[in-house]
Amino acid sequence: MPFRRLAFALSLIPLAVSAAASVDFNRDVRPILSDKCFYCHGPDKKHREAGLRLDVETDAKKEAIVSGKPEASELIRRIVTSDKEDLMPPPDSGKTLSPVEIAIIRDWVAQGAEYQAYWAYVAPRRHPVPRGDADVHWIDRFIDERLKREGIVPSDAADSRTLARRLHLDLLGLPPAPGDVEAFVADKDPKAYERMVDRLLASRHFGERMAMYWLDLVRYADTVGYHGDQDHAISPYRDYVIDAFNANKPFDQFTREQLAGDLLPDSTLEHKIASGYNRLLQTSHEGGVQEKEYLAIYAADRIRNFSAVWMGATVGCAQCHDHKYDPYTAKDFYSLAAFFADVDENAHLNPAGRRGLNFNSLPTPRPPEIYTGPEAERNRRAAVEEEILDLLDAMKAEKDAAKKEAIGVRVKALQAERAALSKTVRSTMVTVSLEKPRTIRLLPRGNWLDESGPVMKPEGPEFMPPVIAQGERPGRLDLAIWLTDPGNGIGGLTARVQVNRLWYLLFGTGLAGVLDDFGGQGEPPVHPELLDNLAVDFVEQGWDLKRAIRQLVTTRAYRRSSMETAEQRARDPLNRLYARQARYRVDAEVVRDIALSVSGLLVEDIGGPSAKPYQPEGYYRHLNFPVRTYQSHTDQQQWRRGVYTHWQR
Repeated sequence: MPFRRLAFALSLIPLAVSAAASVDFNRDVRPILSDKCFYCHGPDKKHREAGLRLDVETDAKKEAIVSGKPEASELIRRIVTSDKEDLMPPPDSGKTLSPVEIAIIRDWVAQGAEYQAYWAYVAPRRHPVPRGDADVHWIDRFIDERLKREGIVPSDAADSRTLARRLHLDLLGLPPAPGDVEAFVADKDPKAYERMVDRLLASRHFGERMAMYWLDLVRYADTVGYHGDQDHAISPYRDYVIDAFNANKPFDQFTREQLAGDLLPDSTLEHKIASGYNRLLQTSHEGGVQEKEYLAIYAADRIRNFSAVWMGATVGCAQCHDHKYDPYTAKDFYSLAAFFADVDENAHLNPAGRRGLNFNSLPTPRPPEIYTGPEAERNRRAAVEEEILDLLDAMKAEKDAAKKEAIGVRVKALQAERAALSKTVRSTMVTVSLEKPRTIRLLPRGNWLDESGPVMKPEGPEFMPPVIAQGERPGRLDLAIWLTDPGNGIGGLTARVQVNRLWYLLFGTGLAGVLDDFGGQGEPPVHPELLDNLAVDFVEQGWDLKRAIRQLVTTRAYRRSSMETAEQRARDPLNRLYARQARYRVDAEVVRDIALSVSGLLVEDIGGPSAKPYQPEGYYRHLNFPVRTYQSHTDQQQWRRGVYTHWQR
């Protein structure tokens, strides 16, 4: 068990014992079985030992558990025996059960060994809100009721100066101006705090702060990653994300545009830019690249990211075999990959017949790409590019020296015009759907050379609701709708993952502690009913991100002091019950942004090409194809926010 989860589990043992008279399977038992038993006795049928499956109630009770009778249960005998040949987990597994864990399992069996459907795969539903004063936020009622039950006294509210700084850093990623702090401290109106919240949510810097997190999630970068690590054209996607958060684009729409913007009816330029999400992965054009191998690598990378970001799932673990801890199968992995089989992404792997491609140029071409910016200038840029290629072809064929020189003069003039246009017209990678999608096979053990596996159709995981096709074949748009449809898809599950991320951004840890793994190796939520209610509310209110954030930051829990008492440290050392506000470091980009802001150097322009601030001499000394020297900006670009900094993979 990773240290973080071990520390979390140990910290809540006394809380769990005092919180309920009975042992709860999802909260208390499943995490132990998942960590210590499911690797050999879980979902992966191919590697299951002794035919015993402990993650399914009927199988477990048929072979190893007698409800209400620990003394008659083979499971209990095996975990307490002194015989090393029979002991479970086996000594050579490196796993052991602590006395507390053994007691929990024994008590669970004694109480009837009741199984529960896994919380993360059950659609969230509304739960009754604990009673409380009418003026107490419903979120606080959940938090306060649990604290009262545990006998933990929460911290007082933070002072006004602390709140102003906290709110600015959380919502904008920038410190408040001294005058704004003084004005807030002097304002005794009870609504002053809410007015500050609304002002910050309306700030254009809100989108930048939220984009920092989202761009990290979707592995945004300005370079290809492999081989020469050349620049590629993608910064307009970053600007799309910032604009989407500032415009408070509903999250379901945000999802559709990124996964399938090119497939939307009347797809706009903005939609196509958004579809650049599908192109954000590392790519290679190195001379020895095997096309089939790298298309398999790209597909695997995409499913790992897609499932982690939207589903809070580690579907990538099923690339080579059925998942060891969760019900995802290898078939599920490749069926999801089949949704993306139409993405045109191998032009750089197979450039034959593609005119004008120079893969050692900067930025390196990654077709399909489009121009962004004002329409007239986009059209002119495309015409200039085409004319340059025509003239270069003509110059190669021309025998007359004078005519060749004249053509060269014209080429230089067009190249100068292209450079001028590039200040307002940028290229960006987009998704284009192939008429005939690639064939996706289930790859035994993930081996791209093995074509013996069956051809996969685009389908969702078998244990989840099916993806409903709008046409003959389910596509990326159908998948995006499925993700956010609470009735015919898994919209409730997706909402739960996203509101848990928002909670993390504002409280330092999620209600479920592992943000990208809601499976058996993650952590159960400390407030499952609260997390459910937040998810249901998010969907019912139209996937409104700003509203969801406003709800969280106006709670008493958010506004509490981060100073802890001796009692809080003893009873809840990791602050998982939120008796106080968390203390944590700001993100790396924010450290620099704070320095620029307080020094008066910060350039507050929104969007545009990536900036290259100072780097030590020799920063690019190891890069080839082409050999290059890092050129930092010496103008105002160098003082831009971290979210705009050129990200070199």
